[in-house]
Parts: sequence; structure tokens; C-alpha cells
Amino acid sequence: SYGWKAGVSFVIGVSLSDSLYVALANIASGWLAGLMSHEKIIGYIGSALFVTIGLYGFFKKIKVTRNNRDMATVKSSDYWKIFSSGFLMNTFNPGVILVWITSVAAISTMSNSYRLFFFGSCLGLILSLDFLKVFLAQLIRTKLTPRIIVYLNRISALCIAAIGIFLFLKILFDIKIGGY
Repeated sequence: SYGWKAGVSFVIGVSLSDSLYVALANIASGWLAGLMSHEKIIGYIGSALFVTIGLYGFFKKIKVTRNNRDMATVKSSDYWKIFSSGFLMNTFNPGVILVWITSVAAISTMSNSYRLFFFGSCLGLILSLDFLKVFLAQLIRTKLTPRIIVYLNRISALCIAAIGIFLFLKILFDIKIGGY
């Protein structure tokens, strides 16, 4: 609704938040490595959270409204607000916190150069995909009816619940994936 410049502002805010989480989690990696001794308890709690969030998202009633205007007008001072909203939405998202802390904990024993390459690649890929979504959004906007958006939200919620169930089963049956 606000155009590609607003989308880019939002994405840069999200990316800055992700970068800060990665930096803070890597600084605290020694402490996070100590948490791995409680891997089963953390895994059970995490799987319960994923299943709960997934089921809530699936059964939650959502109402999607369509913006009747093609493009909303944005003043140049609004870009800072849009950037800030992207930063704050990502910063206070518990899923983002879980993903980055889990990622750092999983590779906390690796060398600094490996971690720098790993997280640089992850952040670069996420930023690139976010930019791609911004530029493709206008193309798919007409195809995303409110009904399709509801279905996509439900499918996403089921995927989150499935990840939680998989995590629970992985810990319960001590399934090793990729040597971890």
C-alpha cells in the first residue's frame, strides 16, 4: 500500500534488529553453550511453544480487509516511522529471539570465522529475500484475495505446529540430525 520505498525502509529496520540479535547472542555464546546441558528441558518447552503458537494461529479468527486505494501517500518523514516499526516488530517477536538464540547455541563450539561466515550468510540471504518480497509484492497484490491470505496464515500456523511436534519427537526419541 505504501510503495517499494516504504517496504525497503521496513526491511532495513527488520534487518538491523536481526543483526543486533545475532551480535548479542554471539557475545553471550559462552553462556548459551552452558544451556545445552539442559537441552531436553529447553527442547520440550520450545516444542510446546511452537505447537501452542501454531494451534493458536490456526484457530484464531482473522479478518482481512482490502485497501481500496491503490497507493497510500507517504511523506519523507514517514520513512523513519516505517523503519522503526519494522525494527520494533522484529525486536519484540519471540519467534525471532528463539531462532537466533537457538542458532547461536547450536554452533557455539565452532570457530569465530565459521560463525561469522554462517551468520553473515544467513543475514545476507534473509535481507535479499526480504528485498525480493518487497519488489514482488506489487505483482502478487492482486492475486492475494482475503480468502487466500486466511489460507496462507492457516498453512503457516500448521507448519509452526508441525515443527513443534517434530522437535518434541526428536527430543523424546533422541533423534540425531546432521551429527548434532
